Amino acid sequence: MPFPGGLWWLLCCRQGFTLLRRDYGEADREADGEAEEEASFELRAQGDQGSLEVSLSQPTRTSSGSERSLLVSEEMRSLIVEKGPGPVEDDPEALVKGWLQREVRGGVKTPWIRPRKYWFVLTPDSLDYYSSNERGAKRLGSLVLTSLCSVLWPDKQTYKETGYWSVTVFGRKHCYRLYTERLNEAVHWVCAVQKVIDSKAPVQTPTQLLMRDVEEHGGSPEALEQIYRCNPILRYTGSPLYAPLLPFPYGSPDQRAPGARSYTTLRDEAVKLFNSLQQLESERDPAPLIQGILQTCLDLPPLVDEVYCQLVKQTTEPPAPGGQGDLRYWQLLTCMSCTFLPSAPVLRFLRSHLDRTESRCPASEMAKYAGFIRAALGKTKGRECVPSLDEILVLTRRQEMVCTVHCPGAAACRVAISSHTTAAEVARELVSRLGLSQSPNLFALYEQSRLREQPVGSATLLADVLTSLAGEEREQDPPCRLCFKHYGFLDTENVPRDSLEFALLFEQVGAASLSPSPWPGAGAAAHPSLPQAHEMVLRGQVPTSEETLQTLAALRLQSLNSDFSTHVPFPRLEELFPAGALRARLRAPRPAAPPARRPGARLRAGLLAGGLWGQALAKQRAERDQRLRGRLREEGAAVMAGILEKWKLLQGMGRPEAMAAYVALVREWPGFGSTLFDVELHVSPLGAAQRLWLGVGAKAVSLYKPGEPEPLDSFCYGRISSFGASDSSTFRLSVEDRDLLFETSQVEEIAQLLSTYLATLGARRPPQTEEPAGSRGPAGSPAPDPAAEPWPCRPPPGAFLS
Repeated sequence: MPFPGGLWWLLCCRQGFTLLRRDYGEADREADGEAEEEASFELRAQGDQGSLEVSLSQPTRTSSGSERSLLVSEEMRSLIVEKGPGPVEDDPEALVKGWLQREVRGGVKTPWIRPRKYWFVLTPDSLDYYSSNERGAKRLGSLVLTSLCSVLWPDKQTYKETGYWSVTVFGRKHCYRLYTERLNEAVHWVCAVQKVIDSKAPVQTPTQLLMRDVEEHGGSPEALEQIYRCNPILRYTGSPLYAPLLPFPYGSPDQRAPGARSYTTLRDEAVKLFNSLQQLESERDPAPLIQGILQTCLDLPPLVDEVYCQLVKQTTEPPAPGGQGDLRYWQLLTCMSCTFLPSAPVLRFLRSHLDRTESRCPASEMAKYAGFIRAALGKTKGRECVPSLDEILVLTRRQEMVCTVHCPGAAACRVAISSHTTAAEVARELVSRLGLSQSPNLFALYEQSRLREQPVGSATLLADVLTSLAGEEREQDPPCRLCFKHYGFLDTENVPRDSLEFALLFEQVGAASLSPSPWPGAGAAAHPSLPQAHEMVLRGQVPTSEETLQTLAALRLQSLNSDFSTHVPFPRLEELFPAGALRARLRAPRPAAPPARRPGARLRAGLLAGGLWGQALAKQRAERDQRLRGRLREEGAAVMAGILEKWKLLQGMGRPEAMAAYVALVREWPGFGSTLFDVELHVSPLGAAQRLWLGVGAKAVSLYKPGEPEPLDSFCYGRISSFGASDSSTFRLSVEDRDLLFETSQVEEIAQLLSTYLATLGARRPPQTEEPAGSRGPAGSPAPDPAAEPWPCRPPPGAFLS
């Protein structure tokens, strides 16, 4: 049925009034209701001395218009001084005043809805705007300024898009986006508003005030129970939370996660986290949700205290103590205590809560969790990543994790660790368990994957390493793992042949390089399942003849399979012989000089490149690659035949003799015992970089040209005046009166190894009665023998930069 004309007119007028009200009426509501819909328990300054005997209940969202207006009117009367009917320009409290344009619905970018000009007045308490600057002008809105407000500086991008300089002021529930055509005017307003915000006393929430009361009355159980009984905000609630328990800046726009995940304001995220906490009560598998909450706290550190306060609240006098929902909160609190350390006030409040729980519910599951959390808080230093799902499952049961560490030449070791165990502690345990305590050499844990291998820092939490390795395992095959290996050699001559250390020395002859393999497809970078015995040889970092390389391969076969036999498992050639040496056998003839180009040849080549001529070129490249692979197979068969002939000559040699012969051959290289890094040396600022090996040993630092057995130069530590990182990819080494700059991706590893050797150097200076700090490797190594031979050259004290 069609509407009568009068009714249509009434509807259009009503819609028009609504549109106008968006321009004017919303400002009226702001003047009456700038505060939040929740109870305004947050707007208490630090100097306010209110009695805490008043019941502070859980904030709830009001639905009644009268209740809402009552809350608003009380807040406005307490924070905003009503202006008289005098002229706006004569306001004595005005700090800054002037005409500004305010964004209307649709935004400034909309060409047909232009921003309206209003008369803005900044006072010590608020930012008000009026319809005009005349006497009796109506105040259209007011933004209360507290210490939680924030203001954004004008940015050039907005000016390019709109032609206006913007000033954004964030309040409790609203924000003012103001615009002006002059930059100096925008800067003046921003500075004035920020000055007013900085002058305000810090805002404290009732939760903070009650935390202080709980701390003050901790020695009186009666007073403590009175505080909890009279203030439901400290106790469990099944209702949603509409405001955070702690103060957060309004609309802080700079709180964004460093990764791909984005967040809203801190206040909104705090409320979302409480909703996630409540979901834990009925979640079948709580581990993913717990991990998500922990990740949010890691991305937004200010929320750590908020989550701790929310968990203390939800574990205080729950409806079913010890039930599934209650224990889920305690499990999350356990994971939080092993990951983050709260601020000092929240930590004292948490410990008081743990004491109260243990006294009220002794021998209960809650008391056991409280004891576990108390012990964890004394060890937590902060994590680099959140616990993995496996670690979360272990923590919810209050158990220890089991870490598997692979040892070259020995069986894998299983070590029990906690969320606070460092790599140094595990390395020391392995040194003791494997009987390496008397060795002067240095040992460390290594992260080993298909693409990289690097030592684990001594202070690094092993739980973080396992979490990162677990993430890489899903992307790589074979999986990543932890290895226990030599980190540095101080004495390779006096290692007993029948000891486990000699097996480690054989398995990683010459301290396997930390740098990626220089030969594609060789070494651990391509075959992480290989033992570390040939890592240095297979990477081509033992410059020697092809005859010696074949002998080394034969000794390796003898140590693995004993005497020659056609029935034993036979490894592939790339697991015995360096691929670079195999490619060096190929001496491709130099291509003939191309014929002289005729006029128009380039044009014809361009026209035919995408047609038959391009297909012919691709076919030629494929044939050339096939011929190269065929030659590689032929050369490989010839090399393998030579290895087999040498293997047959080792008939009757035992495994210990083969290992000793292998190590003796590699020890002939002068760089044996050094750790090699691929670097590029800049001889001059404008000159080309030279690719070299930087060998860091126990007595000197040497420079090698790849493939050359003798070093280009060698510097004992007495000649080195300083070293350090010039930037993230440049390592600086100062030798007497010159500075050497090396381009490398392993600046930290080089500096760490040099620092370790220098600390050991100081430990070997007699007399020495006890082990000095820092005399171990990155993951814990035994101190060297103080009675060992003195070093040939010593640096001046305090001359090194780490």
